Amino acid sequence: MGRIVAPYGIFGWVKIVPDTEAIDGLFGYESWWIGKDNTWQEVEIETAKVHNDVLVAKLVGVDDRDAALRCKGKQVAVPRNQLPEADKDEYYWSDLIGLSVKNKQDIDFGKISDVFQTGANDVLVVNTDGVPKSSERLIPFIVDVVLEVDIAAKTILVDWDADFK
Repeated sequence: MGRIVAPYGIFGWVKIVPDTEAIDGLFGYESWWIGKDNTWQEVEIETAKVHNDVLVAKLVGVDDRDAALRCKGKQVAVPRNQLPEADKDEYYWSDLIGLSVKNKQDIDFGKISDVFQTGANDVLVVNTDGVPKSSERLIPFIVDVVLEVDIAAKTILVDWDADFK
């Protein structure tokens, strides 16, 4: 739902770049989970506000700049059961990561390793396992390209030429 990018001030505030549709989308949750890889912990929010195009938040127990700096690079999440149900043909990014991507010609492009937003649309980052980042494929998540998403089968079918990177 976001990531902590820097300390903010000297009293333990952190700066968060949200991945939510609305910039203040995290405000509706009493607690957040912050972490990275397999190390996550629940934190309470003392206070939070929108500041320009980011959020700034004071987390309980993070009381100085050094403690805030230790939070840098961590992801911000909320428990899945607290999220609203996705509408038909809408997906949470976390549901897309790890899905296998093939095109209409049945060429395997690899798996989705990340999703990010541009001004126009979301973009799937697809990598072939074991291949260097130079083989990364960026595929726009738009109706003309993404033909089918099957969460249960963990697959996505796209109309995308194998020569496009």
